[in-house]
Amino acid sequence: MQLPNRFNRNFFNSLLTACFVFSMALPASLKAQQIDLLLKGGHVIDPKNNIDGKMDVAIADGKIFKVAANIPANTAKKTVNVTGLYVTPGLIDIHGHVFHGTEPDHYLSNGLTALPPDGFTFRAGVTTVVDAGGAGWRNFALFKKNVIDESQTRVLAFMNIVGEGMRDLVGYEQNLADMDGKITGNVAIKYKPHVVGIKLAHYIGHDWAPTQKAVEAGTIADIPVMVDFGKANPPLPIEDLFLKYLRPGDIFTHVYRYDQEYDRSGKMVEHKQAIVDVKTKKVKPFVFEARKRGIIFDVGHGGGSFMWSQAVPAMQQGFGPDVLSSDLHTGSMNGGFKDMANLASKFLTLGMPLKDVIAASTWKPANVIKRPELGNLSEGMEADIAVFNLRNGDFGFLDSSGMALKGKQKLEAELTIRKGRVVWDLNAISAAAAGSN
Repeated sequence: MQLPNRFNRNFFNSLLTACFVFSMALPASLKAQQIDLLLKGGHVIDPKNNIDGKMDVAIADGKIFKVAANIPANTAKKTVNVTGLYVTPGLIDIHGHVFHGTEPDHYLSNGLTALPPDGFTFRAGVTTVVDAGGAGWRNFALFKKNVIDESQTRVLAFMNIVGEGMRDLVGYEQNLADMDGKITGNVAIKYKPHVVGIKLAHYIGHDWAPTQKAVEAGTIADIPVMVDFGKANPPLPIEDLFLKYLRPGDIFTHVYRYDQEYDRSGKMVEHKQAIVDVKTKKVKPFVFEARKRGIIFDVGHGGGSFMWSQAVPAMQQGFGPDVLSSDLHTGSMNGGFKDMANLASKFLTLGMPLKDVIAASTWKPANVIKRPELGNLSEGMEADIAVFNLRNGDFGFLDSSGMALKGKQKLEAELTIRKGRVVWDLNAISAAAAGSN
């Protein structure tokens, strides 16, 4: 039986009144608890928003709710005291190798040399990792299914110009017939949410065709190309790569890798791809010209791609990297690289200001891969956050040749938050004390 409309209106009005009276009786702290997690008392560095000072960061529904001074603790369901620590956007590593699998002969493409991202990201403050060329257009669907879709870490990719990806150095990656700019570009468009660039690496032929095909794919998909250069035999001039073939916004990785090499007679000579002249210790003039042209210089530390003999003089002459990245794989995780926090500490030791180190690990790489929604703490953005302890003491840092450089500061990831949820807590600062309930 339907009740009269007048009865319905009276009942509804009475219900509203009762709800209002009940809400007024609630403590103010409960009424205002729209914040899920509050990071309180930390020093926030957010390069996009020009924040470099003591601020609180509030998170609600997995997103940044507010960044401001003195947000009341009673407005949050949970508060974490981060006084004395640095709060930054989650780090973005644009050069990792995470297409891990079980195939023993597949190198970095569903093989044993690549690594599962979640085991090597959060513990260093990384919330986004970009696989640098493990998958090509032939096997990208498998990479998405097995890695991208199954990882807590945000996984993006540079698609390899080789259809089979980085399956091996001497076979598949040398196959010009499997490098197709049009197919690669169109498949990159198909997987646009996940593909942020094109990768060319390890080609040993004296031939510009692979570079041209990679640039063709990047142009079709409107994404940058990352080039791991220097294997060509005889060498191709790196100056031509920078000034004739790559476009503004394209990326040269392993910027501090090459130093000296042995020629065919066994004599030690300068490597043709070194950006610092081995004899004069000066950055070559065309390298500065390339930067002005818009070429992006990426660290890509790896197991054998970072030398103090290149990095130290380059930094002294004002040629720092645009972005920091890992070149993460089984050959780098336990060597000189270790993790992204350790790499960031190396550049602090080289004289790079902390704010610039954070920018090169967050906001700059976000722009390089054309993902401006990442690498910042703007209100409404997904809450990917790192909290670091900047330790003072006597520390040592290795390059890829085993040479050491001493430093006085070291970054250590205390807390990592992904989508508003704590995924790494080194010293249990976000947890309730045992026996507190």
